[in-house]
Amino acid sequence: MDIPESHPRRLSLMTRNKLVDGVEKGITSKAGLIAHGRGEAFDYLLGEKTIPIAERAERAAVKAMLDADNPVISINGNVAALVPTDIIKLADRLSAKLEVNLFHRTDERISRIIEWLELHGGSDILGGKPDAKIPGLDHARGLCTEEGIFSADVVLVPLEDGDRAQALSKMEKTVITIDLNPLSRTANAADITIVDNIVRAVPNMLELEPSDAGFDNDHNISEVLRYISERLEGLA
Repeated sequence: MDIPESHPRRLSLMTRNKLVDGVEKGITSKAGLIAHGRGEAFDYLLGEKTIPIAERAERAAVKAMLDADNPVISINGNVAALVPTDIIKLADRLSAKLEVNLFHRTDERISRIIEWLELHGGSDILGGKPDAKIPGLDHARGLCTEEGIFSADVVLVPLEDGDRAQALSKMEKTVITIDLNPLSRTANAADITIVDNIVRAVPNMLELEPSDAGFDNDHNISEVLRYISERLEGLA
């Protein structure tokens, strides 16, 4: 779909088109389109920009990953469709492994996502041959690799489902998420919650200097909710 430069919703429409294209390529699930729509609604509340609170969380996330012994970035269909090149660059910056992990898991989708990431410069991507399982998750999303997510001390799980984020936290891992919904279980289970659109957050994390000075995730989420509330008051 050709979107004119002058279209006021051009960036949003381009993002949606990437997901639709992802579905057609067998990378993104149809349910992923619904998940994106829910997140986009929260992005409206933020003003469709990276707010200072989110930038602080992004800095803290970068520091946590750089300080980790075995940092891993979990990749699902939406992440692969929206930021394939930047997520690979981020893994390089953070010396992190990439592992594909899906809620709607099929071997074909796993293979297609790995091939898609390789096409964008990725290598040694985990997830195709799981040999471990996250305790407490009976669903296929619990499948993982010993080398990657299972043994990781810090895991970045963008656009994640709450059950897995909670399970990873119970494994005493530092869990980082990128989630536009500050009310989600994932946002509240994580140690560092970046309330930002992934298409802004990942490029930001490529450039920001690491810092976790005074970062507290409960305060972080409270500040985001306060920001949204005050913005809505102003608009009203």
